[in-house]
Amino acid sequence: MEEAKWYNKLSDQRVRCDLCNHRCVISDGECGLCGVRVNNNGSLYSLVYGKVIASHVDPIEKKPLFHFYPGSYSFSIATLGCNFKCTHCQNSDISQMPAEYGIIKGQDMPAEIIVKNAEKNRCVSISYTYTEPTIFMEYAIDVAKIAKEKGLKNVFVTNGYMTNNVLKDVYQYIDAVNVDLKGFTEEHYQRICEARLNPVLESIKLMKELGIWVEITTLLIPTLNDSDEELKKLAEFIFSLGAETPWHISRYYPTYKMTDIPATPVRSVINARQIGLDVGLRYVYTGNIPGDNGENTFCHKCGKILIQRYSYNIGIINVKDSKCIFCNASIDGSL
Repeated sequence: MEEAKWYNKLSDQRVRCDLCNHRCVISDGECGLCGVRVNNNGSLYSLVYGKVIASHVDPIEKKPLFHFYPGSYSFSIATLGCNFKCTHCQNSDISQMPAEYGIIKGQDMPAEIIVKNAEKNRCVSISYTYTEPTIFMEYAIDVAKIAKEKGLKNVFVTNGYMTNNVLKDVYQYIDAVNVDLKGFTEEHYQRICEARLNPVLESIKLMKELGIWVEITTLLIPTLNDSDEELKKLAEFIFSLGAETPWHISRYYPTYKMTDIPATPVRSVINARQIGLDVGLRYVYTGNIPGDNGENTFCHKCGKILIQRYSYNIGIINVKDSKCIFCNASIDGSL
């Protein structure tokens, strides 16, 4: 076990974990909500430090990040555990294993080995993904520090529930994030994720202020977060961050504990994209609809296709030095 970095000791050998906005108060011998941080005699420890449950070489588009070194590859890792309880989680077998079954496992992989594997596979970046990187933050940042020294970028695919203090401590090691903004009501967050909306919004705003490249993803679920009113409010929030902030709207498929709601109609995703564009966002994308026009990047000035995509595959790239080759408009991100 590795001692946690972000916590405070309380009376009676209790501790308060300050890593995420649940701020769990944990008695001796107990774990926090995520199931991977345990109080051992009045000190908090990570049970998953260096224990990798999944590692793959992924296209950066899979994160999804469309404006961060498009066409590159990212060495992607995860440990067990998550601080959300999303009923539609697509990786529930690893995200919920510690909390639901009390099981901790994974392959021991020192931080140096992760970076070497990324270099060996000619990856531009390392992504902390699949589960929730916040719950293995100590390990992620140890990897990220070495990656930075080697000239690699670091990507967090996150629910955005880390505390502001943690974010301020680690932001210099994070180059880009995709934040899963799951809806725009407190009811949705409490009912579906057992979490709260406002801390996520505050984290996203702080990420932008700290200079991290931010892209947002929303999984569109019929009857739960797909009303025009809610989508407009969500799009307006993203616009308040900056019109250059990309928004990915993904089609939902039934999974895990949410099998009673049918898959999102394609027309609903296309409608949501139009709402984002009407609000003034420059880049709004459709997800889980291979071949849809909304997968492509268009110049926000002349409207021509800059990057053509089919799922995770890149076709035409009409960008040079982050500028549109047709009208010379500056295109946002690291292209």
